[in-house]
Amino acid sequence: MARIELENVTKRYGANRALKDLSLTVEDGEFFVLLGRTGAGKTTTLRVIAGLEKPDEGRVLIGNKDVSDWTAAERDVALVLQQYSLYPRLSVRGNLEFPLKSKIRAFDADQIARRVDRAAKTLQIEHLLDRKVERLSGGEMQRVSIGRAIVRDPSVFLMDEPLSALDAKLREVLRVELKAIHNDLGATFLFVTHDQVEAMSMGDKIGVLRNGRLVQVGTPSDIYERPRNVFVARSVGSPPMNLIEGQLGGDGAQVQGVSLPVGSIKGGGAVTFGVRPENIVIETGAPMEARVFDIEDQGVVKILALDMGETRLHATVPAGARFSRDETIRFGWKPDRILTFDPETGANLAVA
Repeated sequence: MARIELENVTKRYGANRALKDLSLTVEDGEFFVLLGRTGAGKTTTLRVIAGLEKPDEGRVLIGNKDVSDWTAAERDVALVLQQYSLYPRLSVRGNLEFPLKSKIRAFDADQIARRVDRAAKTLQIEHLLDRKVERLSGGEMQRVSIGRAIVRDPSVFLMDEPLSALDAKLREVLRVELKAIHNDLGATFLFVTHDQVEAMSMGDKIGVLRNGRLVQVGTPSDIYERPRNVFVARSVGSPPMNLIEGQLGGDGAQVQGVSLPVGSIKGGGAVTFGVRPENIVIETGAPMEARVFDIEDQGVVKILALDMGETRLHATVPAGARFSRDETIRFGWKPDRILTFDPETGANLAVA
């Protein structure tokens, strides 16, 4: 397998810079997820690594070799797309065999059969091998698409939102299967998505991409617990982190004229407080007041939308908790779970 490195890569399309001095490292055997909104540069990053686009500046290294001038065929990477990329008139077996019949690879019939059988067993599609692709469901098609990548035994797997076209239940199943495949193969995976659930549940590491720049790289826990700025803080977590304007002083936090404790946080002046919904505490006698705007019952928990003046907050409460719309409640927060951000730049004051 192989390590992937991008060194100061810039990619332009006319006047638009899709990637801006982007440096990124994916370690050998790592499952790395690139998380970003539409237009952040995720697909461009994959295309540059795959050799489908040439960077205007910077270098691409795979397995410690500079492949910036290599063709896509020379790079030994497999690209799995959202659109399946299958030949509809061929059977599943025919689709799996197709990438192995290239003159570049020169596999004999026995080698092809062994690789196809191994991929089919890994993906649990042995019973589909003789079925035409046009008769498959969306989930089965995506399994075959992944199988076309596996049979080649590439040095790198690149996956461009391969689950986004599937229904929620099937996405959940394939997330687990992809992680199992990664563990079995020990391969290097670079998976791009706009879905924070996919990023948090699948990635060994997550890179948050914004406007062609890498904002933060870390484990899912790092990204969730220690976001570098407000953008990252709001990119993960559902509902996202609450942001509350206030003041920080010797007596703790001041929010709308009310004092709240902030644990060991030091400093003073205007700040933006960040608190996750699960760290909002609703109890009689708590310092803050809010009105229940909405209640979302998710089965195992309820999510309350709270209006505190003009500020909308979210709080997670147990499924058995009883609240009603327009009810007035009292709340506070867990002081040791509070983050503070610069109100001008959005930077996390603990890591800036």
